[in-house]
Amino acid sequence: MHRRFRIQVAGRAAILAGLSGAAVYLVVAHDLYLPGALAGIGAGMAGVSLVRYTEKIARDLTRFLESVRYADFTRRFTTDGRGVIFEDLRDAFEEVTSEFRRLRAEKERQVRYLEQVVQHLGVALITYRDDGAVEIMNTSARRLLRTGPVRHVQGLERVSDALAEALATLDSGEQAMVRVEEEDRTLQLAVRVSRFQLQGEPHALASIQDLRNELEEKEMEAWQQLTSVLTHEIMNSVAPISSLASTASRRLQGPDDADAIPAGRAVDAREAVDTIERRSESLINFVDAYRSFTDIPSPEFDVLRVQDLLENVRRLLRAQIEEQNLDVAVSVEPPDLTVTADPNLLDQLLINLTLNALQAVEDAPDANPGRIALRARIDRRSRPVIQVRDNGPGIPHDVQEKIFVPFFTTKEDGSGIGLSLSRQIMRLHGGTISVRSTPGDGTEFTLRFS
Repeated sequence: MHRRFRIQVAGRAAILAGLSGAAVYLVVAHDLYLPGALAGIGAGMAGVSLVRYTEKIARDLTRFLESVRYADFTRRFTTDGRGVIFEDLRDAFEEVTSEFRRLRAEKERQVRYLEQVVQHLGVALITYRDDGAVEIMNTSARRLLRTGPVRHVQGLERVSDALAEALATLDSGEQAMVRVEEEDRTLQLAVRVSRFQLQGEPHALASIQDLRNELEEKEMEAWQQLTSVLTHEIMNSVAPISSLASTASRRLQGPDDADAIPAGRAVDAREAVDTIERRSESLINFVDAYRSFTDIPSPEFDVLRVQDLLENVRRLLRAQIEEQNLDVAVSVEPPDLTVTADPNLLDQLLINLTLNALQAVEDAPDANPGRIALRARIDRRSRPVIQVRDNGPGIPHDVQEKIFVPFFTTKEDGSGIGLSLSRQIMRLHGGTISVRSTPGDGTEFTLRFS
């Protein structure tokens, strides 16, 4: 099997040995220097041939093994007629390279599959090295953060300094809440980092979720449950008191009761009962107002022309606008802009916001003529946007976060329901309501529809 290889090597070795021996014999035994020199030269050439033959085999083996090492499977091991042993070696090497090619192709398929899975996950994911160099940023992350490809986590500073710092400093398993304020939205990001070793190098995987909608929904559910319980208990207690007070008031006004009770005491008793009745009715009316917070009807959607909506609001509030001598401007771009919404709920929302604006400009300094703007447009994400802006005194920064909380109000006669109800209406429409206000420079409420 290995005969040809042995013959090649043995033949060259025999020639080398024979010529070497002949050279020594001719020179030593017969003083034939010229023939001895020729025999020596022949022996040298035979030695060189043997060395080159073995070196070529070694080089071929080395090159082939290097190609395997560096996954270069285009190179083949050639036999060049060296015998069956080399043909067997070639076949074995080809089996090895074929298996390597199969394994590499399978690995590449798995990598591509995992990349597709990561890119299409609904959770924002970022993987990066310990030095901050970003390796993967999936589609959800780019969409959530509204950014293109990022090479380094510090590049996320243009989104939020706090976000970039959290990614760089959080230890494995730690979580941070990051608030991101943008012109058209507010994010409440939950950032969680997991650190691991990959091929001996430290890496990190960060998951980012916007919890604002979920938090707001849970908050509103909690407030609704609380309001429902309170209104139920209050009504159960107040209703009989109001009924008894009304009955007592009627009896105290009768002729028999008037004769039985001294005049002075009868007057006092009627006043006390009347007070109880009035306060009971007032409390019942108060509770009825709060019931609206937990009993919003399901929207009946229709395609509405925004220009007509805003003009209708201005028309309904015309008397108050003229009384305050205000300038209320309506602007819609494009003029035929439409929204899909419930007309009654949206009217209620817009009227509430406009009434708030009317009260705000009424509280403004006399030197500052009141102005209200009702505007509508398309934002950069092709969503309809309606804005109600006033040039009133503005809302203090510490109050802005609280104005959508149920029952919170800064007005003496306010219920604290209007803005929380507005947010509920927008949630039922799949949209959002936000506020931007600078003390001394007015307030702007923005409605964004999906």
